[in-house]
Amino acid sequence: MSKPFPQPCVAIVGAGLSGTLLAVNLLRLSGVHVVLIERSDARVARGVAYSTDNPQHLLNVRASNMSAFPDVPTHFLDWLGASQTTAQNRFVERRTFGAYIGHLLDTALADHAQRLTVIHGEAQRATRRDGGGWSVDVRGHGRIACDILVLAQGNLAPSDLPVLGDLAPPVYFADPWSPGATEGLAPEDDILLVGSGLTAVDVALTLESAGHRGTIHALSRRGLRPRSHSPVGPHAKLADAPTATGAKLLREVRASAGEVGWRYAIDALRPHTQDIWRAMSVAERARFLRHLRPYWDVHRHRLAPGVDQKVSALQMEGRLRFVAGKIVAASATDGGAVVTWRVRGNDSRRTVPVQRIINCTGPSGDIAKCIDPLLSDLRDRGLAVADPLHLGLDVEAGGQLRSAAGELQPDLLAVGPLTRSESWEIIAVPDIRRQVWETAQSLANRYGDVTPAS
Repeated sequence: MSKPFPQPCVAIVGAGLSGTLLAVNLLRLSGVHVVLIERSDARVARGVAYSTDNPQHLLNVRASNMSAFPDVPTHFLDWLGASQTTAQNRFVERRTFGAYIGHLLDTALADHAQRLTVIHGEAQRATRRDGGGWSVDVRGHGRIACDILVLAQGNLAPSDLPVLGDLAPPVYFADPWSPGATEGLAPEDDILLVGSGLTAVDVALTLESAGHRGTIHALSRRGLRPRSHSPVGPHAKLADAPTATGAKLLREVRASAGEVGWRYAIDALRPHTQDIWRAMSVAERARFLRHLRPYWDVHRHRLAPGVDQKVSALQMEGRLRFVAGKIVAASATDGGAVVTWRVRGNDSRRTVPVQRIINCTGPSGDIAKCIDPLLSDLRDRGLAVADPLHLGLDVEAGGQLRSAAGELQPDLLAVGPLTRSESWEIIAVPDIRRQVWETAQSLANRYGDVTPAS
């Protein structure tokens, strides 16, 4: 038997940022019952990004743009007790923002105790009930009955690296956030980080704060590292949506960057990037991912100025080296591994001994390879499919999943990074808060006969 909850009921699998904000907004905008399911107690309301305890891990967005609610833009600043002026260019610790989201969930539990249920367990299977809705099997909690099922598992673990397939902990860690990935090292040990983006920066700062003094090699195909926010601004003026596409749009952005600076040029695109992506064909999206994505990522997803200064200092000291190439061989040694990579741009190869290798390539979006039990179950039964470019789930605008038969499923939705195939820009807080707000509004309108909560 499925455990009954008051109807209508929305079950959200994943209580990180996306799932928690959707739950809180549903409670604000409607009278539905919400069941929030999370397998990791430590990540409730925090997910991976905001569960860190390291004070060197700062937000990559200014505090003035980190409100959880689009209709209350100063909400985070008010919670901090900071004014718009003093916090305009402040980048706070990620753990502080995690505490903020945790506070929102605690408040929702206190204010809506009869309409919010938080379940600590792993969702493993979901089947449709006779008459509509879902039964969700949750380890340790039996079956949960709901009318709408929302997938909010956040970022998936990095993709496997076949060339490192013969290595295992404590030499190689496939997930940078797994227990022990940065532990058990001598201060002078040499480290290889596979990837040179935001994840690699996080790991490098974690190692540095733990007293590591050896060399850290951050290796990626192009060797690019994230750029920095400017200390102040820039504040791009609202611009009309660009009419150019493809190579012409790229030329226009480059020309604009030459005139007003790259930060301003990129920020001017921000209100339009999702619509630009949606208007692109699959072939155009594939070309963007193949040729431009690395450059877009390092300019779009920037470091807080203070973090950039620390990274630059590590580089100047020779303790952090960003290198471009591709691993061609790796073999275990006594206490570590020997890694060989082909240098980008020529056929020369470099071989280095390291004591630890950590996969920092960033989250995968390939549903075909994911090990999440619920996503795997839905995938195997054709209820969830990967998008053509394997960025995430195949979803329609609004988050409805498309089945293997091509049918949209209005009672099976997704929010957050899993929907990247539909909107591209859906990993930063400003994008996620808007998406979950719109999803909550849509569900509230669907159940218009329900009296909204006060």
